[in-house]
Amino acid sequence: MIKLATTNIHKSIVMILETEYAPYFKQYLKLVTNEGKSIIENLEESQKEFDVVLRGLSVDKQNFSYADGKWSLKELIQHVIDTERVFCYRALCFARNDTTALPGFDQDIFVENSKTNSRVFNDVLDEMQIVRKGTIFLYKSFSKEALLRVGVASGNKMSVRALGYLFSGHQKHHLNIVKERYL
Repeated sequence: MIKLATTNIHKSIVMILETEYAPYFKQYLKLVTNEGKSIIENLEESQKEFDVVLRGLSVDKQNFSYADGKWSLKELIQHVIDTERVFCYRALCFARNDTTALPGFDQDIFVENSKTNSRVFNDVLDEMQIVRKGTIFLYKSFSKEALLRVGVASGNKMSVRALGYLFSGHQKHHLNIVKERYL
């Protein structure tokens, strides 16, 4: 179980049960635990930190890859964007009570076909900001009941609430990698 705050709808501390997410995602959810912050607060704060660290980097850093076969910094950001878009769709389906099991996605195929390295770095960062704003508005629209709904994606159960925290945890995870290996 992971202790987190709920969204701004309800500020009490809740427990996100291990049945609300696949075990793999615990590594991301742990990055936003014990802060007592809502989904919205986490989304806003993690995006702000992401932007502060990455805005204004030199062109050499923008196109840097720390090893052969590893993503460039632009591609890493695109991965965060693509993942958030895919997972927002999942959250929307689950919140709206769509019981259709959703497929997974291959992050490497997404990045390979994004052609992000030919894009302007600040455009990629701007896109991340816009996607995050959309996520925030989506989560502000969810009722308490919708946040507790669970659906299936990639063969695993996931709650709308867990997805809301997962966005920030996933972004923080990749920002930690950026700080360790790219800067």
